[in-house]
Amino acid sequence: MNAIYATTGFGIIMMFAGFMVNNKKNAAALATVLFAALLGVNIWDLVTTSANEPHLFFSNMLRVEHYSLWFNTLMTGCSLLYVLLMGKEIQKVGMHVAEYFALIFFILCGLYILSTYNNLLMLFIGIEILSIPQYILAGSDKRNLKSSEASLKYFLMGAFSTGILLMGITLLYGAARTFNIMEIAATLHTDTLNHTLGLAGIMFIMIALSFKVSAAPMHMWTPDVYDGSPTAFTAYMATIVKAGAFFAFLRLFQVSFNSLSEHWTIILAIITAATLFVGNVTAVFQQSVKRMLAYSSIAQAGFMLFAVLAVNAIAWQGIIIYAVAYSVATIGIFAVLVKLKDYTYDGFNGLAQREPFLAFAATIFLFSLAGIPLTGGFMAKYYVLLAVVQQGHLLWLVIFALLMAAISVYYYFRVIIAMYFKTGSPELTSPVTPGDKLMLIVTCIIVILIGVVPQLFLNKI
Repeated sequence: MNAIYATTGFGIIMMFAGFMVNNKKNAAALATVLFAALLGVNIWDLVTTSANEPHLFFSNMLRVEHYSLWFNTLMTGCSLLYVLLMGKEIQKVGMHVAEYFALIFFILCGLYILSTYNNLLMLFIGIEILSIPQYILAGSDKRNLKSSEASLKYFLMGAFSTGILLMGITLLYGAARTFNIMEIAATLHTDTLNHTLGLAGIMFIMIALSFKVSAAPMHMWTPDVYDGSPTAFTAYMATIVKAGAFFAFLRLFQVSFNSLSEHWTIILAIITAATLFVGNVTAVFQQSVKRMLAYSSIAQAGFMLFAVLAVNAIAWQGIIIYAVAYSVATIGIFAVLVKLKDYTYDGFNGLAQREPFLAFAATIFLFSLAGIPLTGGFMAKYYVLLAVVQQGHLLWLVIFALLMAAISVYYYFRVIIAMYFKTGSPELTSPVTPGDKLMLIVTCIIVILIGVVPQLFLNKI
């Protein structure tokens, strides 16, 4: 796992760069180079690893498979795209720019562990490595009291969910007498004595992971944390981080709990329905676009839960295509949002007249989030819903999800209407440079490519 070593080393380099590099632009440039190098390391791992045989590391605690490496490569590419789009905004957050990038590298280290863990202890370690840097990034804007509040709320809720996760792991270990996720399912399925204890452990883990992915009713922290955190970091927390947590969620329930799915499927289906309902209906009533996107991320989590529910081969394709499509579109819309001083819907009034390119790019990203055909969001929703349809049950939930998707069109198109059909003079925080336009064009092209040729992003599965 060269990528784990590389991202850890790059994070340490950025920490020392905080002492040696005083210029913010130089720190951001160094981070961009290191992210590009990290992408190269992931591609190297992908090319040199056999597609037919998994590789085990650290006494079988990590199991590296080809689809995991493909997921890591795609998420690293999304991270590089994020840095290129948001690098200037990260420089505006505070004085410790190099340290911010170091924390993002450590988050990626946690994501790599979550995509390859073969042991419940590594699941715990991966989630903590993924989460702790986020608590710091959420409170990094010391000039804003809401940022400190967001950091405290995030930390408290994160600590609470970690306790629940540890309780679930403890119960599972008591039932299965192993931390190995490949052995847990067989042990629980054959040992009726510990069956109930194991199911209790599964329920605790399900609740804890639902906290991490902001699924209802464990979502209450999400709007305040996303709204209070610096916008540049909210974009990362709502995309790459959430995708990594979902991949870990799917990996555990697909590998370990597949044979016991009849016991937990209905509970997870109820959580999925509640997540879709709360996220979409509450987003309708928001006046801040940033807060609307926070509730939108909850709704998108509801769709990603379909991959966990499906427990079949299509689910792996669904979670990867959804992770990429959602991450790219959300990073793109946040890149537009940070250009505006006013985050309310009124702040978008007349944007098409003031900055037609920004309005066009925002429209593409909102189309994708809404699931309009020929965009990545449409194919993402298609794959996760297809995975559940092929299971042959929970068709009521698929129909309910389609109704919720129709509701989401309203609040996404509300922004488009404000940009194109209302008059106003939106204020920009900084001019839109040719470099900004180039990166937004690249992001739009990726969104369209996912919608038109999704196989490009699935050819390693």
